[in-house]
Amino acid sequence: MIRLLVNFLEALLNTFYQGRDRIFARFFVLETVARVPYFAYTSVLHLYETMGWWRKSDWLKVHFAESWNELHHLLIAESLGGNDHWYDRSLARIGGLIYYWVIVLVYILNPRAAYHFMQQVEEHAYHTYDLFLQAHGETLKQMPAPEVAINYYRDGDLYMFDEFQTTHPEAFRRPQIENLYDVFVAVREDELEHVKTMITCQQPEAQDTFQSPHTENRAALPESVRAAIDAEIGQIVQAAEKEPVEV
Repeated sequence: MIRLLVNFLEALLNTFYQGRDRIFARFFVLETVARVPYFAYTSVLHLYETMGWWRKSDWLKVHFAESWNELHHLLIAESLGGNDHWYDRSLARIGGLIYYWVIVLVYILNPRAAYHFMQQVEEHAYHTYDLFLQAHGETLKQMPAPEVAINYYRDGDLYMFDEFQTTHPEAFRRPQIENLYDVFVAVREDELEHVKTMITCQQPEAQDTFQSPHTENRAALPESVRAAIDAEIGQIVQAAEKEPVEV
């Protein structure tokens, strides 16, 4: 089922959003849907907490920070005209609504499967942005960075940006934002951070070891988790170099 959901999203994007003139609309649709699972996770976690079944504030913080990060990806796409047409807005929002309820159900029944779904979506996003940078890097370097990107990555309060970088407890990533190329490099690397978090959430010991980066005296991730992340990230980067997705 998870693979079918991911395949459907990829087919949708590849069918309706081909060509350079449709790339920012593609990003708008992708980022609208990419936010949804994090809402679904927090919805279910809030339900568990309200009913007294399970309380894990760290998970709520991290997943909200992930949705906050995806929100800014969406705002960047909007600032570049990605939501100019009503049919793109309609498609993105209808798709997001459907995915929300699907992921809520999956997360209740099988949290690991829900995290695996998001891992694959973020992998697709990483490939998409990586190919875009390869194809249009020189042009992007001549274009200014949107104000929303400067405020989020460089000049604003970086607490929420740090919060979703769960594998960097000591030295957080600090993007350089001088032009539009830098913006999309930062967005691409964000997607890889999300992949790492989703891998961490799928580990058998996650309920005991997965913590907010701002947790006091936070323990380092177990070596088994780091090994799983390194292995998966290595495969993703190699795949991006050999067989990038079409944009």
